[in-house]
Amino acid sequence: MKILLLLCLLSIVLIAGCSSSGTIDPKTIAKAQEIHENVITLDTHVDINVANFTEEKNYTMNLDTQVDLPKMEAGGLDVAWLIVYTGQGELTQEGFDAAYENATSKFDAIHRLTKEIAPDRIELALTSDDVRRIHAEGKKVAMIGVENAYPLGMEIERVKEFYERGARYMSLAHNGHNQLSDSNTGESDNEWLHDGVSDFGKEVIAEANKWGIMLDLSHPSKKANLETIALSKAPVIASHSSARALDLTVSRNLDDEELMALKENGGVVQTVALRAFVDSEKHEKFREASAKIEEEIAREMGFEIVPRDSVRAMSADTREQYFALYQKMSKKAEPRIKAEVSEAAPSVNVEDFVDHIDYMVDLIGIDHVGISSDFDGGGGVEGWMDASETLNVTIELVKRGYTEEQIEKIWSGNLLRVLDEVQKVAREIQSHK
Repeated sequence: MKILLLLCLLSIVLIAGCSSSGTIDPKTIAKAQEIHENVITLDTHVDINVANFTEEKNYTMNLDTQVDLPKMEAGGLDVAWLIVYTGQGELTQEGFDAAYENATSKFDAIHRLTKEIAPDRIELALTSDDVRRIHAEGKKVAMIGVENAYPLGMEIERVKEFYERGARYMSLAHNGHNQLSDSNTGESDNEWLHDGVSDFGKEVIAEANKWGIMLDLSHPSKKANLETIALSKAPVIASHSSARALDLTVSRNLDDEELMALKENGGVVQTVALRAFVDSEKHEKFREASAKIEEEIAREMGFEIVPRDSVRAMSADTREQYFALYQKMSKKAEPRIKAEVSEAAPSVNVEDFVDHIDYMVDLIGIDHVGISSDFDGGGGVEGWMDASETLNVTIELVKRGYTEEQIEKIWSGNLLRVLDEVQKVAREIQSHK
């Protein structure tokens, strides 16, 4: 059973303040707390910085990050999928080698956390049974997802290697076309490299099916996603995507055709709490109003805020350093933004986020929708800005009439069901070899 600390109670006050419906009925809060303690809460996308996985600085501490063990414990977040992310680089052997080195460092960091730094507080899970066992033992659960299969290079055997390192989902691409697949970013200029999935990408899909790695649709192009669904012998996931119908400008969200194909495939879409993807217009108004304050704080820190294209062009190490400084700047700017901006230009909040859950549940059914944050990678909405505020999502679901059984499916049941089915397919494929 979870232990919800005082921080969790403070988060209730926060959501009441940002909710358009005003204060929340104490009975609703009590019901939500009970459900939150009963279900396994699982977030499929948490980015990491290897600098936070050392003996001197690690997740046992209350870090300047959105996720660490104290925050998970305070908010009752049980399972965090820690991400082996690699930014897209050149499609050369030199680029592949650098990407593989980056991925290896992140795999190693996660294992260091669970085996050396805090094995008494968090353990790596490889199956749904592992998740339930570790949770029952009172520990937090780490799982591993790979964001961008670029580090595979052209070496198909690395799919099995990544599986053996603990990877249980993988996206073919990220922001930028690679050797496996086109990216959603091709929509901006209508330029494509493969017109979907490459021949090597098709081999990787089959290999992922063979070893039990869930295929992730959250960054490839629409055509690549539909091809992946058609080619996969197992259900797929979208590890951090919302509904494009609610924001037509966001190519990273899934449109209705993709969502319906995912439903037919038996997969699950993990609704992402990233403000720019939940309501880009509302977020842009908030960002414009907040930008002057952030720029002032950044100057005081000696830090330059640069455009996203410039961030993508950075090396992996430089990009991680940039995001670390950006997060520090955001923390410093937050009090002033709340005081000076929030009333005139409110931020995207938990209610807006759950609107996407509602939409997708109505479209494809309760068995195909889950939750992700994209914390420490740009994610977070007012009311769920870090792991300590996780209860607020459950409160909003209860407010809207979701039952405990439905909330259990959304928080973890659907994703773990897909993992079980993917691993079953893998055993069947291997048994015929």
